[in-house]
Amino acid sequence: MANDHDGTNPRAGTTVEKYGEHNQPTAGTAVVSSDSVQNPGFEPFRARVADLDPAVARAQERRVSAWFVLSIIGSVFAIVAYIIFPIDGTPGSIRNNNFFLGIGIALALLAVGFGAVHWSKSLMDGHDLVEQRHGTRGTDATREKAIEVFELGNKESGFGRRTLIRRTLIGALVVSPLPAVVLFRDLAPAENPVPLLKQTMWAKGVRLTRDPSGTPIKASDVTLGSAFHVIPDGLNESEHKLEEKAKAAVLLMRLKPQDLHVSAGREDWNYDGIIAYSKICTHVGCPVALYEQQTHHLLCPCHQSQFDITHEAQVIFGPAKRPLPQLPITVDSEGYLIARSDFTEPVGPSFWERKL
Repeated sequence: MANDHDGTNPRAGTTVEKYGEHNQPTAGTAVVSSDSVQNPGFEPFRARVADLDPAVARAQERRVSAWFVLSIIGSVFAIVAYIIFPIDGTPGSIRNNNFFLGIGIALALLAVGFGAVHWSKSLMDGHDLVEQRHGTRGTDATREKAIEVFELGNKESGFGRRTLIRRTLIGALVVSPLPAVVLFRDLAPAENPVPLLKQTMWAKGVRLTRDPSGTPIKASDVTLGSAFHVIPDGLNESEHKLEEKAKAAVLLMRLKPQDLHVSAGREDWNYDGIIAYSKICTHVGCPVALYEQQTHHLLCPCHQSQFDITHEAQVIFGPAKRPLPQLPITVDSEGYLIARSDFTEPVGPSFWERKL
């Protein structure tokens, strides 16, 4: 649509800048002259009811404090719920624990947020302002100005003089981390975990069986390049199946014997190139179950630690700090693979070996 000769858009009434032959704007864009848009400035300040009536201000203060008190109640409720609804392994106990614990933590966090928002909207200074950017290097003048700004903020927010809000907010912030402290502390074992992780179901003569069927594995079943997920014989009948499997899970592979670099004392830990290593990553305990057949590397999918099984599962990449423990193996009179002994070192993350 054509414009009038004076450069005015006949439909919008907006002045469009004219350009010479060699200074054309991009096709499809309209450039508005700088004098056609005026800075509207701020709207006139309208005092709130709480600004005019001290009684209303006190009522708003009580509402804000009520939110912070509710946050404290939520934190305490989360701790109590975690204790009175323990997880005993049944779906119902897990559901109840997660439900009531989630309600408590959500109430604690949301109440702090709602209280802070209500405080800012009803009691803090409501004037609009513009702050100019300044250099980030702190000079003496900048430090003095920062002190002035903090003092002004304290004055405008009323944090210093509104003791009820201040005390309940501090109480809510102090109590809110307690559920996390209780939860994380309860994850720590009640006793030294090193002996527990150093002793698994593996023992001399225990057969290696397929996971999860429990079928014994013959040495002839393990071909070059293959990998078997392995559990000790009898694990499926164990009363503590999951706990024992978390310690005893093994990955079994077969390489050419000449590809293995065996250290002194471990010459008989493999059988004709068949080797077995713990599946529990020595970083944080994730299952190391990805085997690269061509490179002979084991990969942990959680944090990408890599272990070279040709060099006794030495760490070649990632955050893990020590090799995967090796399970010494041999065969019995029927040709089935069996363990020579238990692991000779604790399985799993290295931090379990630290003193509590």
